[in-house]
Order: sequence, then C-alpha cells, then structure tokens
Amino acid sequence: MGSSRITNALTIDVEDYFQVSAFAPYIRRDEWDQRECRVERNVDRILALLAEHQTHATFFTLGWVAERYPGMVRRIVDQGHELASHGYGHQRASDLTEVEFFDDVQRAKDILEDIGGQPVQGYRAPSFSIGTGNLWALDTLVKAGYRYSSSIYPVKHDHYGMPDAPRFAHEVRPGLVEVPPSTLRLFDRNLPSSGGGFFRLLPYSVSRWMLQQVNARDGQSAIFYFHPWEIDADQPRVAGADAKARFRHYVNIDRNERKLARLLKDFRWGRMDAIFLPDARSGQPVL
Repeated sequence: MGSSRITNALTIDVEDYFQVSAFAPYIRRDEWDQRECRVERNVDRILALLAEHQTHATFFTLGWVAERYPGMVRRIVDQGHELASHGYGHQRASDLTEVEFFDDVQRAKDILEDIGGQPVQGYRAPSFSIGTGNLWALDTLVKAGYRYSSSIYPVKHDHYGMPDAPRFAHEVRPGLVEVPPSTLRLFDRNLPSSGGGFFRLLPYSVSRWMLQQVNARDGQSAIFYFHPWEIDADQPRVAGADAKARFRHYVNIDRNERKLARLLKDFRWGRMDAIFLPDARSGQPVL
C-alpha cells in the first residue's frame, strides 16, 4: 500500500479484443459471434489479481458481453465489485442519435441489473465519446436512471476528448455526477494519466509519478482504467489492421499484468460508487 491515504478508483472496461474502436474498420459487427471470445478468462484473471491484493473495483461492462457470460457477471458482483454499464454494443455515443443512445444505455442497464441483481448506477461511454458535440447524452443518462458518468476525457486526442472540461468530479446535471478519467496538468495542458495505452507505453515510474501528483498536488482521487484484453498477450492478431492501430493495441501488452500488480501495491484503490456517489449520511457527493 502506498503512503497516500487517498482512495483512488480502479475501473475495468469489460469488452473483448475484437470490439475495440481501433479495429472497427477491420471487423464487422456481424462477425463478433464468429470470433474467439477471450473476455471471460481475462476477467477471471483480473478477479484473481484483485482478490490477491484485497482490492475492489468498478467493472464497466458491455451488455453484449453480459448476455453471453452471465456467470462472469455474477462472479464480479459476488466478489464485492461494482457492476456498471459500458453500453450495449460498444457504439460510440457520438455516432448515435438521441433515441438510439437512449435505447443502447437503457438496454445495457436492464441486462446488467437483471443478471447482476444490483442497481447499475454508473456509465462510461465507449472511447470516452461524450463531448462538445453531444452533451445531450448527459440528459439521456439522467432519463435512463444513471447517477454518474465517466465519459468526458479532458484531453486533446485524435479520437476523443474535451480538453476544456473540468478535470475532477462534478455534478454535470442535476442528479448526475461526471467523473473524468485522470489527467495531469503540465505545461498548460492536460496529459492523460489514467491508464489504457499510455500506461502500457510509459515506464511504470512515470505513470506512478503522475498518479501521485493527482493525489498529492491536486488532493484528488485518481481514476484509472484498463481492459481485460490488455493482459492477454496470446489474443488473436487482427489481420489487415494498419500500423497505428496495431501499435496502440499491442504495445507492451505482455508486460501489463506485472505493471498492474505493482500499481495495486503502490496505491489505495476502491469502487467508483463508494468514492463519488452521495454519502448516505450527509446526502452530499463525496467530491
């Protein structure tokens, strides 16, 4: 356990390797059921790692995955983790109409609650795809009954991002808290410091330092994320993918589980709902 007494939020986006946005040009949706699914075995590895370190986390889970692996979903819940929504079919919120988006997030919520037997309060948009052009999605999440979102990444990126958005948790709509993935403010810009491909690419010491700055300098809980496929060096390679997509997806994937184990030792971690939802006694968000 690290020296910081701040509890950070550990989150896992539960999707399989063939569902990632970077491979969308190369894998049709109607091919998904023909692909080798590896998500269940990878989630079970993650659950074992979390149990070893006595850590609880939030699993943002696709409804598509939950339908096919209900036992996995129940294991997540039974081991004390938070079950949250990643939408149904990993479609970017920015690619959907308001009606389509509502149908997607409501369908996922219903499926997850039916399988998991607990309220689903959190949502994360695939590829952090809520931004300036579709802020109506936040109103839709309220309508669907969500209490928090982690969908607006305050960075500049070629596929997502809203760099002028607040860096820390805030009530973005009445009854809805937005909890952005963590960034480090440096040289007048926000640098990603919350996991994913950057965590695989950077030396562990750099990622640890960035998270420490969020805790020590900003006095805030960090939000870290990764995917089950990011610990799976043996996953099938996607034929025809361009060099950029291959690099982003596969860089240092064989080292990532060891780095995650170090991360669990060096920081205090918990569930999103336990850190950011209104406290039962005070009725105020723990921000």
